Amino acid sequence: MRIGIDVGGTKIESIALSGQGKELFRKRVPTPREHYKDIVEAIHGLVIETETATGQSGSVGVGIPGAISKQTRLIKNANTQCLIGHPLEDDLSRILDRPVRCSNDANCLAVSEAVDGAAMGEKFVLAIIMGTGCGGGIALNGQVHDGRNLVAGEIGHVTLPWISMEELAEADDCYCGFKACNETWISGTGFARDYERHNGVFKKSEEIVALAENGDQAALDNIARYEGRLARVIAHMINIMDPDMVVLGGGMSNVTRLYENIPPMLPEYVFGSECNTPVVQAQHGDSSGVRGAAWLWPDDADADIHQSDEQGRLQQI
Repeated sequence: MRIGIDVGGTKIESIALSGQGKELFRKRVPTPREHYKDIVEAIHGLVIETETATGQSGSVGVGIPGAISKQTRLIKNANTQCLIGHPLEDDLSRILDRPVRCSNDANCLAVSEAVDGAAMGEKFVLAIIMGTGCGGGIALNGQVHDGRNLVAGEIGHVTLPWISMEELAEADDCYCGFKACNETWISGTGFARDYERHNGVFKKSEEIVALAENGDQAALDNIARYEGRLARVIAHMINIMDPDMVVLGGGMSNVTRLYENIPPMLPEYVFGSECNTPVVQAQHGDSSGVRGAAWLWPDDADADIHQSDEQGRLQQI
């Protein structure tokens, strides 16, 4: 059995999958965002409850909103900021008395969709999450490709490609310290910010999409600008990596017109003016992250699973 844990900004979710990928158990709890120890305890509790409910022990994979430094073993670049600077993978491995694998949530999306989702059977999959923020991940042969510095596929903090002078003048500062990052344009937050910039009123991204579906011209213009920018981002990644498939996740991936309008735009920017790379929506939706975390273990026999005094290990944090 494989256990996956997805640490999100508002919820922590667990899932248990059989060796064939069948869902055996699932549960969500609110994310305690203020204290690191509370998150560790929540993950520990979910693993115990999952194993109790299924009557089985399992390997454990965890999707996190950040990455683990190879140099320090500490979490970096996490928007759940209480995780930053802590050795989550090592702490969980000690508490659960078994190896635990952690990876970025966008990597988990890529793995999930490559193993048994929209990109099943594809060798090289690029996944892009377009939600509150924007992230990317890569799956090669159904497994995470982190890269030497654990930032492979991290498209959110690259400057918007082929940026116009008008866009440069409008560009927002990014929390990472740079300006005009892709995250500030193609995240759901960036989409809503662009509408406010052009129309003087703030609306949530889903409200803007609903207005567009009802023919509102300002909302239609906003989506058209968004599509042009997303096409440039995807084309830029194709020029660099040339994946077999691009899978979109996060709230903005639910805008169905993207899958009709984006592909014809790509040849304008892809070198050689030819591009047939499929751009598809994540099949498992918001479950892709937790499923991908479970699939971080390609073979659940690889995990050395033990039962132990976990409560005593929790007190050490």
